[in-house]
Amino acid sequence: MSPYLRQVKTASGATAVQIVSKSGGVRRIVEHLGSAHDETELEVLLEAGRQKIAAWQGQGLLDLESLEPAPGRTGLARTTVESKHSRLLWEVLHGAYRRLGLGDATGGDRAFEQMVLARLIEPSSKAQVPRVLSDLGLEPVTVRTLFRSLGRCGQRGYRESISGALFEHVTNTGGGLALCLYDVTTLYFEAEREDDLRRVGYSKERRVDPQVIVGLLVDRRGFPLRIGCWEGNKAETTTIIPVVEAFQAAHGIEELVIVADAGMLSATNLTALDDARLRFIVGARQVRAPGDLEAHFHWAGDAFTDGQLIDTITPKKGSRSERDKAVRAEPVWDPVEYSGSWRAVWAYSKKRAARDTQTLTAQANRARAVVAGERRPKGTRFVTTHAGDATLDEASLARARSLVGLKGYVTNIPARLMDAGEVVSSYHELWHVEQSFRMSKHDLRARPVFHHTRDAIEAHLTMVMASLAVARHLQEATGISIKRVIRALKPLQDVTINLNGHHINATPQLTPKAEQILTALSTPPPAH
Repeated sequence: MSPYLRQVKTASGATAVQIVSKSGGVRRIVEHLGSAHDETELEVLLEAGRQKIAAWQGQGLLDLESLEPAPGRTGLARTTVESKHSRLLWEVLHGAYRRLGLGDATGGDRAFEQMVLARLIEPSSKAQVPRVLSDLGLEPVTVRTLFRSLGRCGQRGYRESISGALFEHVTNTGGGLALCLYDVTTLYFEAEREDDLRRVGYSKERRVDPQVIVGLLVDRRGFPLRIGCWEGNKAETTTIIPVVEAFQAAHGIEELVIVADAGMLSATNLTALDDARLRFIVGARQVRAPGDLEAHFHWAGDAFTDGQLIDTITPKKGSRSERDKAVRAEPVWDPVEYSGSWRAVWAYSKKRAARDTQTLTAQANRARAVVAGERRPKGTRFVTTHAGDATLDEASLARARSLVGLKGYVTNIPARLMDAGEVVSSYHELWHVEQSFRMSKHDLRARPVFHHTRDAIEAHLTMVMASLAVARHLQEATGISIKRVIRALKPLQDVTINLNGHHINATPQLTPKAEQILTALSTPPPAH
């Protein structure tokens, strides 16, 4: 009977691989190839066994006695893994980097590419990049070369050229740019002192460390287009205009819709965007609802239906409205007729109402606890204090209850160009920006930042933007998060082993998930 491979679990938990034969119901070990402690080593030993058996059969050695190890040998093969290479993973990452035009944008800077892709594999400091890549069987550049690349990043304008490449990718593959989303976050530094850039300011994480403000502009799919960095104590509302204007000037864009969070666009910002002939959609502060919906409350009370949309106007400044509540029909916003107003769309959702009601109930209970002296009054809503006495603000609570379920949106887009439903749905795509920020801060660990000079911090953020672009591209192409892509491909390694002086190359067996990824990327699977 022809020899075959057998796997046996050892007492240590390893898997022994043997070449065995069976004759007359008796199984005989022809050769013990070694023990594997992981899937890669197991595949190597199995491949070595398959090649040995094929060689024996090719020589016509059908006599099983001839398969016995030579005299003086113990039968234990000397197997050494000489190299492991996560080729598939690197080809996927490098391929995405190249398809986005990032290699051309940086003049083929190999060190910059290694930093960008290593950040996707294992977010860490620049000093750890060689280790991360060596673990994959790659040949990394030196740490010194990496830091020289960071210096070139600012000197040679990598950020502008990368933004240009990303813009070209979006316009070529995404059907053009009709809608851009903008949001900001803060990145803190574990530093004791402030400097010109790293300043203590309002922190979304309620930290008191020096920080920088980072603004990100993405397309409607969440694909990064431009990143900006400002002093940590700078008002967030002042960051959007420089980013948008720079983006507009770099690419000659006139027709563009900017979507941002309610707290992002001040009255001045809205006017500036309008003057630049740019459209905007911004979340409205709920405090505007009573004034904007005064006519609705007058005619219909506080009754709303699920999914109801009210298309009206809101004052550009102050609270004095051009809306006449004596007229039941809502005005159709026109920039000439209502020069002192913007268009406002208010939407009602039963789901939001249930959530808002739950929140209000909790706030009201806390307020009552404060009035009863059971809690401290600091920062508690619906509590008024007069002469040291705390009372429940029943009027404010009632007003808040009348507004549950409502969400407002302010825009300068006329109804003839975009109906109310599209205004709402366009704003809701803002979650792509938030998702990108979560990716940059957590998946890619853009913070804490290990650099301290402005140039290095700016270079770091340029690299993070490039990493975000690669991650987003792969996620769009495969439908799988970058973490899962790396988790699926990293263990699949090409291995070179030394088996008793003979070098054997083994390719990995593809998993269903790996095949799914490679098929989605139109990468032909390797031959086995």
